[in-house]
Amino acid sequence: MAKIFCIANQKGGVGKTTTTVNLAAGLAQVGQRVLVVDLDPQGNATMGSGIDKRKLELSVYDVLLESASIAEAKTRNDKVGYDVLGANRELAGAEVELVELERRERRLKTALAAANDDYDFVLIDCPPSLSMLTLNGLCSAHGVVVPMQCEYFALEGLSDLVNTIKQVHANLNPDLEIIGLLRVMFDPRITLQQQVSEQLKAHFGDKVFDTVIPRNVRLAEAPSYGLPGVVFDPASKGAQSFVEFAREMVRRLGKK
Repeated sequence: MAKIFCIANQKGGVGKTTTTVNLAAGLAQVGQRVLVVDLDPQGNATMGSGIDKRKLELSVYDVLLESASIAEAKTRNDKVGYDVLGANRELAGAEVELVELERRERRLKTALAAANDDYDFVLIDCPPSLSMLTLNGLCSAHGVVVPMQCEYFALEGLSDLVNTIKQVHANLNPDLEIIGLLRVMFDPRITLQQQVSEQLKAHFGDKVFDTVIPRNVRLAEAPSYGLPGVVFDPASKGAQSFVEFAREMVRRLGKK
């Protein structure tokens, strides 16, 4: 049975897509079957997995409107080792169309249930806004992985996200919880980052993942080559950190 996680943070620019594609590649490297669901109309997770969003015949848009199954709409780039349910600009229109439909916030959950036995992990890349698309992701998921920078404003964004998760948990998805906080773009030389990191550990305890993702040029360069950093430069510190993070996820969830 697949473990389904949203990679979410209501603050933009914190590395959600970078986390999604690199965790997916890391999990694939340690022997897990992985599906990435791109719920962002910008399609960055699609492009960052080496798939041209402009050439998608079927996408997550078709799955949400129930005109295609995940098995029909998924694509794969063998270089990265995982499947992708891609997104493109069409998805922006789904926001408006979903409002009129029945079960509008549970469409993705229904589709994923049909593909449950095909994967060990499903990672959902959510847009930064709390939209109908994000709601579909949160209603489908067992938990949320929150990538965050150790900066002052990141703590404010985190409290907003925690409130959102509580509301979805209470009203739509009683399984939803925060799986963990992932410290990304971390620079140990900056005192403030160390202080915020300690605050996080003091407040959230073991909800803070042990793995820390350092600020790394190779991770930033990788998307322009259409690859996750883990595949683009496996020897880089950022790539090695994400593979270690994948191992930590598998350990935490007791998956063999």
